Amino acid sequence: MTENTPDRARARFPGISSRAYEHPADRSALVALRSLSGFDVVLRKLSGLVNERSLRLMFLGGTVRVGDDQFRHIHDMVRDACYVLDMPEVPELYVRQDPTPNAMALGSDHPFIVLNTGLIDLLDEEELRFVVGHEVGHILSGHAVYQTMMQILLQLGSRLAWLPLGNIGIAAIIIGLREWFRKAELSSDRAGLLVGQDLDAAKRVNMKLAGGTRLTEMSSEAFLQQAREYDAAGDVRDGILKFLNLLGQSHPFAVIRFAEIDQWARGGEYERILAGDYPRRDDDGDASVSDGIKDAAKSYRESWERTADPFVGKVRDMADAAAGAAGGLFDRFARRDNGPTDGN
Repeated sequence: MTENTPDRARARFPGISSRAYEHPADRSALVALRSLSGFDVVLRKLSGLVNERSLRLMFLGGTVRVGDDQFRHIHDMVRDACYVLDMPEVPELYVRQDPTPNAMALGSDHPFIVLNTGLIDLLDEEELRFVVGHEVGHILSGHAVYQTMMQILLQLGSRLAWLPLGNIGIAAIIIGLREWFRKAELSSDRAGLLVGQDLDAAKRVNMKLAGGTRLTEMSSEAFLQQAREYDAAGDVRDGILKFLNLLGQSHPFAVIRFAEIDQWARGGEYERILAGDYPRRDDDGDASVSDGIKDAAKSYRESWERTADPFVGKVRDMADAAAGAAGGLFDRFARRDNGPTDGN
């Protein structure tokens, strides 16, 4: 159980629901999944197709499990993250020798975290705390479970690719799932910020993932400007190319994550959570699917309004024109059905 206290003054969030930090698109999908009758049973059955015990034994035998006597500082970070987010169980964490800077949360019944040495070597203590909080956020949201299930579904679906139009249908599913995964990464970045409560450290992580350890050669202001230029870059063709470049990515690009965490931290929601104004997990059962969908739609709409991407602008203009035409057509039909309203 989480009985430790953070090594410096950080706000703690008793009973916090993952809905507090989840990106609206991620949250609406999770609320919908959780609300399905019998979904947990199906989920457990699907998760059983992957031998979690075997997976855990593989890491137990081939990596280093952190604890009081191995990677103690990382072990303390995991416990601190669980303390801050009021997690009832501290997940195991394994350090794996791999130069690729990466981390992941795996498993269903008892999810655990894996950190590559490449990430540990790349980051300082507060940056690493952000990453650990990010992975704990994945677990609190249930991403480890749902992503495992989705991977199983993708593997099963790939066996049906020989069916007529099978490849097209499966490709559409993959696109949708990766869009969700990318939004889940943005959710967990927010969880990492709530754990570390150090916005500069969160930003440095993305700068290092993009450009390595030479922070003296980089500028957070210039990197944010780079994100804005990426958003507005080029013409419609460049917008299409950016969309295609993202299709195969499990994570948003570093400049996107940098800009997103900066915008969320400065948008008021982060400060409200720090002040204790956040949804509690005791109320998760009452969460509305329709409200989640509305929040997701609002988030996408606001994102579209903020962006300077010419491709998105064209799509937005066409959507607005279509909506206007549809509204005018609806009004004409409504007037016809209701008869004249001016006495003529």
